[in-house]
Amino acid sequence: MKAYRPEQIRNVGLFSHGGAGKTTLAEAMLLNSGAINRLGRVEDGTTVSDYEPEEAKRHISVNLSLLPVEWKDTKINLVDCPGTLDFAGEVRQALRAVDAAIVLVDAVAGVEVGTELVWKQLDALNLPRLVLVNKIDRENADFARTVDQLRARFGKAVVPVQLPIGTQDRFDGVVDLIRMCGLRGHPPAHGEIPDELRAPCDQFREQLIEAVAETDDDLISKYLEGEELAEAEVLAALHRAVDDAKLFPVLVAAGGANRGVATLMDAVVELLPSPVERGAVKAKDPSGRETQVKAEADGPLAAFVFKTTADPFVGKLTYFRVFSGTLKSDSHVWNASKGHEERLGQLFVVRGKTQEPINQLVAGDIGAVAKLQDTGTGDTLTTRDRQVVFPPIEVPTPVFSVAIEPKSKADLDKLGTALHRVVEEDPTLQVRRDAATSETVMSGLGEQHIDVTLERMKRKFGVDVQLHEPRVPYRETVQRKAHAEYKHKKQTGGHGQYGHVVIEIEPTERGQGFEFGERVVGGAVPKNYIPAVEKGIRETLPEGVLAGYPVVDVRVTLTDGSYHPVDSSEMAFKLASSQAFRQGFQDASPVLLEPIMDMTIVVPEQYVGDVMSDLNGKRARVQGMEPEGGMTTIRAQAPLAEIQRYATDLRSITQGRGTYTLEFSHYEEVPAHIAQQVIAESKKQAAAAH
Repeated sequence: MKAYRPEQIRNVGLFSHGGAGKTTLAEAMLLNSGAINRLGRVEDGTTVSDYEPEEAKRHISVNLSLLPVEWKDTKINLVDCPGTLDFAGEVRQALRAVDAAIVLVDAVAGVEVGTELVWKQLDALNLPRLVLVNKIDRENADFARTVDQLRARFGKAVVPVQLPIGTQDRFDGVVDLIRMCGLRGHPPAHGEIPDELRAPCDQFREQLIEAVAETDDDLISKYLEGEELAEAEVLAALHRAVDDAKLFPVLVAAGGANRGVATLMDAVVELLPSPVERGAVKAKDPSGRETQVKAEADGPLAAFVFKTTADPFVGKLTYFRVFSGTLKSDSHVWNASKGHEERLGQLFVVRGKTQEPINQLVAGDIGAVAKLQDTGTGDTLTTRDRQVVFPPIEVPTPVFSVAIEPKSKADLDKLGTALHRVVEEDPTLQVRRDAATSETVMSGLGEQHIDVTLERMKRKFGVDVQLHEPRVPYRETVQRKAHAEYKHKKQTGGHGQYGHVVIEIEPTERGQGFEFGERVVGGAVPKNYIPAVEKGIRETLPEGVLAGYPVVDVRVTLTDGSYHPVDSSEMAFKLASSQAFRQGFQDASPVLLEPIMDMTIVVPEQYVGDVMSDLNGKRARVQGMEPEGGMTTIRAQAPLAEIQRYATDLRSITQGRGTYTLEFSHYEEVPAHIAQQVIAESKKQAAAAH
């Protein structure tokens, strides 16, 4: 691949709802550029982009994929992103590498949930974008209806710059509304506009010219005075308006048939900004002050790591975008995020799973390097004397959890390493050891996300696990004061065992934990045995009396007892206090406590009723609602036991439009009828274990 200057580069992400045809479109662009010589198919698992077995099996993209394309003396770094909500973390990573977006919309399905979600993210970043109405060759495809939907959802800034010639199986090319000509064939040849399209073309061109003129003071004056605007000035003004995210041109294609794709590639070169045109990017210097990083090949080095993949054969592969300066193979760089030096080996330009060695990458370009020691996703690479740090990637919070355990001893030995590698590869995954339940809990963005991760662990690291719903970390406590007495007395040959305690058990404030005290008079229990009494009780707390859950918020006071000058020992008093505690606990009105979570749920207004109804069925308490801009934020508290699968439920109720976060709030008493079920289940499991 030849060397390109920053102004010859376009970094473009492909975004859409799942199934709108991003991967197939990318395949057609690769074919047109000569990078491949035959079209792969998603259904056959033969595309350049979806190269992982998990993608071929499901016929969806799971990872972002880099696909550099050379077109008209320009290098287009395509980033094909998953459209499935479970892999939204990949979209966030891609957004940090690109300067512009192509948003695909299915000409049959129209604007879908994923379209709306990604549009919001692009708006938040003020990212330039083209809209492609794709699959126009399908039955029931309707360009006009889709454009109406786009304008209704996203406003008048969405303007067609092309119209389809023919539709469905008669789709034959496009009309270029700027140059007012037909473009048919491959490569596209200029021709006449069909007579039946003349009137709609004139109407859409007028809308386009008016929209473009309104973004430019000089052009609006000319336009209002009735002057004809030259093609060159319309194109230049449209390019500026796209760069400023003031206009979003709509194009049309049939990616699977490779029709309209070459004209889309022309539009990428002509209308989307280069890294230089996108302007400076914000970063911070070592003192924490904000600074600007410009896309200059001879500037100070600043590169951002936006993705890391773990490979058992190649090792770690680090994907980065150079924002300033020039990165060279076999050089030393400074990781400004971690504060240490890294040695770079051979740099690569990555296309799907293939890696082409390259000597250097200039500002604006995207590449990869293998086997970096300590550099991870979100790190900034610079020189030691000119350090800056880019902000980290904000990834979605995991909302779906499973408990995992290895299937065999061999799996157990490899599990720790495999978990470390998959979490390093995917920042939206979290793995933790739950001290309360002694389970390894993996959390992700949904059921499919977890399934894919476990398949990947098995394929890459040979680790097989089984999963189940995480145990709820219940607690046990008491509601009233009770007294208990226990005498541990054993007589065998030689020394016997003797320990005798009288204790008082009472509840404390919620959250206060365990307290121990003593009010022994007259040396009934010698001072040197009192620590053993406390130890015996403390050792009983983790596996409580009711259902084996930890005991909390109790105060135990040693009030009396007796001892034997020969047979008493620390062990005897430990055993006596443990048994006394168990007896007293049962007499002090024991109850089960459950974790209550704070929920913040954001849903479109039309789903509020259904969400509230569902929450009522989950023993939730709604604490407030705040409507704003067509969305409603619901604040509620609910028992963890009822919302372990809420990610799936909310997605189903809101068709994927709802989001939520969870945070632990406090413990409170489990209703009696539910407590009985929990206790019975716990006893059943304990019996099975023995």
